[in-house]
Amino acid sequence: MALARHPLGLLAWFVRRPDREVQVETSGYSISNLVADLRHAVSGATDEGDILSRVRPLAKRAALSKDSWLEERFYAANPEQGFGVYLLHEESDHSLAVFAVSWLPHRGAPPHDHGTWAVVAGVDGPEKNEFFERRDDRSRRGYAEVKKVGEKVFGVGDVLAMRTGQIHSIWNESEAVSVSLHVYGKNIQHTGRSQFDVEKRTETPFVLKLEA
Repeated sequence: MALARHPLGLLAWFVRRPDREVQVETSGYSISNLVADLRHAVSGATDEGDILSRVRPLAKRAALSKDSWLEERFYAANPEQGFGVYLLHEESDHSLAVFAVSWLPHRGAPPHDHGTWAVVAGVDGPEKNEFFERRDDRSRRGYAEVKKVGEKVFGVGDVLAMRTGQIHSIWNESEAVSVSLHVYGKNIQHTGRSQFDVEKRTETPFVLKLEA
C-alpha cells in the first residue's frame, strides 16, 4: 500500500489495494446519485478522517460508473491553463462541490492546497501526484517553503483522499487527455486556496478558469 505523508503529519492514502480489492457496483450510478449519497455521508460528520472514509468509496463508484455521466465535452481542456474544469454540482452555499477535470498530455497543475478536504478519483488515464510539506512558519505574507516528500501515479478507480491543508501537484505524463473526478467539502473557487512555487518560495492565490 503506497502512502504519502500529509504536511500536518498525517497520511494521504488511496483506496485500491491489490490484496483487498473492494467490489464496487458500477452500473447506473449518476452524479445525482453520487450527490445524494454524499449528502447523507457528510451529514452530521465533523471529523475529516471520518468524512474522507465515507466519501472515498462513493467517489470510486462514480469514477468506475463513468458511462452514467461522463460526456465527450469533458475531455476538452483550456490550452493556456493546461486542464479543463467542469462543475458538476455544488450546494447553494458552495459546499459539497463535484468537478470533472481533464488534463492535457504533459500538462498539469503546480503545487497547491484546497482550503478544504478533497477526494480525487481516476476516471480515464493515469495522473501523477506529487506531495509536499510546508516548512516555513507562515509569518511572511506571500512567502512559503515547500518540499517534495513523495509521489504516486493514480489510475482508473484509484482514489486519493486529502485533508485540509495538504499540498500536492498533478501531472499527466501520458500521450492522451486524462480525466478525474474531484469532490470537495467546499467549492475551491470559494476557499481562498494557494499555489506554491518551490524554487521562488512564493505563495499566491490559485483560482481556476472553469469551462462552460
